[in-house]
Amino acid sequence: MFFKRDKNKNTNDRPGLIVMNRPSSVISEQFRTIRTNIQYSMIDEELKTIVVTSAGPSSGKSTVSANLAAIFASEDKRVLLVDADLRKPTVHKTFNTRNNIGMTTLLTDRSLTLEDSIARTQVEGLYLLTSGAIPPNPAELLASKRINEIIEIMQQQFDMIIFDMPPVLAVTDAQIMASKVDGVLFVIPKGEVKKDHVIKSKELLDNVQAKLLGAVMNKVEKTEENYYYYYGN
Repeated sequence: MFFKRDKNKNTNDRPGLIVMNRPSSVISEQFRTIRTNIQYSMIDEELKTIVVTSAGPSSGKSTVSANLAAIFASEDKRVLLVDADLRKPTVHKTFNTRNNIGMTTLLTDRSLTLEDSIARTQVEGLYLLTSGAIPPNPAELLASKRINEIIEIMQQQFDMIIFDMPPVLAVTDAQIMASKVDGVLFVIPKGEVKKDHVIKSKELLDNVQAKLLGAVMNKVEKTEENYYYYYGN
């Protein structure tokens, strides 16, 4: 199997990838805790596909997605991080890679294979599928039969696939994908989202029978008694 590597990538330039830049930090340890809790949350069921989303924008969900993918890869797993935010993609910036081919081109061009579209990252075991060009119809693409075929291929080649999605309240994209995966992780920035928005988001996910694994509360002020990231059921 051949995966493209971006030769222009600086191995030391990984903005936002805390678990690699500061592996001994409190935040990195909290991501390990999140990983463990996710693994035990569905111990009797296979868990290979996860959607990471939030109620609103600027929640830090893309940072959570990238670090969670890296921490799963550190367990000698083959992990694919997919930028399925086809409206405001950011994952390619975190990994300092190009975004000319990605999820959009894979969905619209059947001559492309998954191998053609994936980039190998500097993190051992972690691969990246960027968003590609921003399409005029993201929701329609994510609701197509083609996405089901692609997910099936991903599951055959990877131990874990993490989809970074747009906010639930903004568009229907996250709901669509939540109905296709094994579980959903919800990101809540402390003090920046209204309680009723979180409740409404959960209702929308419940409407598509999504399996909510839990929530990550981030942007928590660091003190002696708490951490930046907190995982809760």
